[in-house]
Amino acid sequence: MKTKRFASLFAIFALATAVPAQAEDVVSLTGNVLVERTVVENGESRIVYQAPDRVVPGDKLVFSTDYDNTTSQDVEQFVVTNPVPAAVTVAPESAAELDVSVDGGQSWGRLADLTIAGTDGAVRAATASDVTHIRWVLPMIAAGENGSLTYNAIVR
Repeated sequence: MKTKRFASLFAIFALATAVPAQAEDVVSLTGNVLVERTVVENGESRIVYQAPDRVVPGDKLVFSTDYDNTTSQDVEQFVVTNPVPAAVTVAPESAAELDVSVDGGQSWGRLADLTIAGTDGAVRAATASDVTHIRWVLPMIAAGENGSLTYNAIVR
């Protein structure tokens, strides 16, 4: 298996936001990615999440976007849109639960409701590997509120 450098994976994990102009100054966003590893200690295995120094195909990742409203102003209808790095596929369990796009962010919906044109032009049901973007719409971020949005992915 060919090793992929984490730096290049993280470089393509850029946060894109579609928010009202005044919200940009109110809510800060921070992106992070962790790799799931199984470690064995004293003969027992357990799962840990670590900052990856390198990843290989099949590694499971957790992408997160932390948001923080550090002001005294509530923010309504805050939208966070994350492009999915080309080096990963969204894990099927995440893709099924989130608002996703399979066409570069042009249209949105639940994966089960989306279709895509195949290379032969025939329309087929979209799959988790077709997801190009993930979006969260937060109805309200109260003053001082913070939280985290996550999705799982697998290195291609």
